[in-house]
Amino acid sequence: MKLHEYQAKDIFAEAGIPVPESRLASSVDEVMEAVEDIGYPAAIKAQVHVGGRGKAGGIKIAMDEDEARQAAEDILGMDLKGYTVEKVLVEAGVDFENELYVGITMDRAEGKPVAMVSTEGGVNIEEVAEETPDAIAREHIDPAFGLHPYQARKVVFEAGIPRDVAFDVASFLTTLYDLYEANDASDIEINPVMITSDRDIIAADAVMNIDDDALFRHDDLAAMEEDSYENDLEAKAGEYGFDYVRLSGNVGIIGNGAGLVMTTLDLVDYFGGKPANFLDIGGGAKASRVANALDMVFSDENVDSVVFNIFGGITRGDEVAKGINEALESFDEIPKPVVVRLAGTNAEEGMEILNTDLVQVESTLEDAVSQAVENAKEVSQ
Repeated sequence: MKLHEYQAKDIFAEAGIPVPESRLASSVDEVMEAVEDIGYPAAIKAQVHVGGRGKAGGIKIAMDEDEARQAAEDILGMDLKGYTVEKVLVEAGVDFENELYVGITMDRAEGKPVAMVSTEGGVNIEEVAEETPDAIAREHIDPAFGLHPYQARKVVFEAGIPRDVAFDVASFLTTLYDLYEANDASDIEINPVMITSDRDIIAADAVMNIDDDALFRHDDLAAMEEDSYENDLEAKAGEYGFDYVRLSGNVGIIGNGAGLVMTTLDLVDYFGGKPANFLDIGGGAKASRVANALDMVFSDENVDSVVFNIFGGITRGDEVAKGINEALESFDEIPKPVVVRLAGTNAEEGMEILNTDLVQVESTLEDAVSQAVENAKEVSQ
């Protein structure tokens, strides 16, 4: 679960991390009231769950009333990387000399959290990691003992942070780890930490993402969750209760069980295609759920063909077949070619039920996937 910047900053401020004075606003009038209280210069910042807001026009600095009104009119309601901006954070400007990056995330390769510090703040840290990895100092943390003070100081000095603010930055890092651990965060960062002309440090941004599986322990954080979707496809997935992951290819994939779907993705690659999505309909899926899955994939404009990979256990092959028929029979014309592979419980019954005028049926997974890849190539030509 992603927190908005304003939500994360509230948590940071409560923990003792300095943040700029700010107000949340959802209309132009509210923005103008906020800047009147805060003063100029002021930053108007879109509150959506995407990175790179500044480059996309979602953050503007206003030096006077006219600029503030124009920024509010430009940002509120804008489409920012697929999200409609419904609220902005109006924040006091910071007179800064340098920008730093500090963060905590999970290093899955090491199986430990890792603290990261860099003097390359205010830019995309992923780009820094790729282009100049030595610009980021790292220190792994044993979760049994937490981040020791000497580790925080060590990684800060290794990053080359100026000595007159190094201990303050180390304190920021220690507080971030405490928040990371206490809130079951998956990652937490400040980019940038601004060093002011008075040599104070301020969290000018805030990122905090929470492990969904731990939300039952954090009612206060769960209450902050929003049903915000990047596009109509995500909204439909939320409505149907699917975990739909959109990928960059054109072969739509539907399966029951994450492992089976992953295997299908790998086979699509093997046969020279590119997967368009990850969609697991789960065990025990009834006909209506299967029909919803097809509706989901047909709604994805990137999809040129669809492959169903169903291995019956709890999920019965005849129920899947009914769902496929119900979904396809509702169309005057099938929007994408569909290939089906059924195996396991009631697979033979399902094969007999399937309307072969509407779908192609293959007996093996390899044949089904290779046919779907060929179908996609033909459609895209």
